[in-house]
Amino acid sequence: EVENIELEEYLVNVVSGEMPVDYEMEALKAQATVARTYTLYQIENSKKHENADMCDSSNCCQAWISKEKRYAAWKENQDEKWAKIREAVYSTAGDIITYQGKPIDAFFHSNSGGKTEIPINVWGGSDFPYLQVVETSGEDEYSQYYSEKEYTEQEIEAKMKESYNDFQINWDEENAISILEYTESSRIRTIKIGNKNISGVEARKIFELKSSNFTIEKTEDKVKFNVIGYGHGVGLSQTGSNTLAKEGKNYKEIINHFYKEIEIKNIK
Repeated sequence: EVENIELEEYLVNVVSGEMPVDYEMEALKAQATVARTYTLYQIENSKKHENADMCDSSNCCQAWISKEKRYAAWKENQDEKWAKIREAVYSTAGDIITYQGKPIDAFFHSNSGGKTEIPINVWGGSDFPYLQVVETSGEDEYSQYYSEKEYTEQEIEAKMKESYNDFQINWDEENAISILEYTESSRIRTIKIGNKNISGVEARKIFELKSSNFTIEKTEDKVKFNVIGYGHGVGLSQTGSNTLAKEGKNYKEIINHFYKEIEIKNIK
């Protein structure tokens, strides 16, 4: 349903699916530029989909939401809100983020918890020079900043066994669960759970946590994860962008905050 649609028009649907409409205009413009860059990068580099450049899943490519669905979710002032998203997209039309003349892999996430992460700590492989650890204040003002998950010992065991059938744990041991190592951005690099040492990214997946930046509280027969931030933490933070926009930064300054050594070019 997304095919054969003009790029900027497609991006209106993407931005409306990726960022809250009540965010500052400059944050929405930054998101539009990121989404445009991401789209072009995928078209040039991705071979994920045989008959299409992109899909509409935010877990795979990026969210795309139909105007009808978006209007239904907004409930009021829909035309005004849609116009705001259109303005964010069309006022930046043709702007993309480049590194050494090519579109960057413009990762973004909801809330960095104050510090972004480098890709190698999330996906392995090699790092991109333009994706570094950067700090942004004010992210703790958002509901996406803090979350918690609590599991019983039995639930922890069941979840670990789904991934590792030889998993064992002795809850009487003092460090049955312990954090062994952190990444440069204070996220968990390695955590020991029973007889397994796993990455923070893996733990995030197994226990359905909002990020790999967490602490653990052990009570009688329960384990509680206190989680900071929302998302993989790489690239642009949406709540961080909104904070910077409130401080008077424009979309180009926001983009230059989150991506290093880049150039914003217009390809219209």
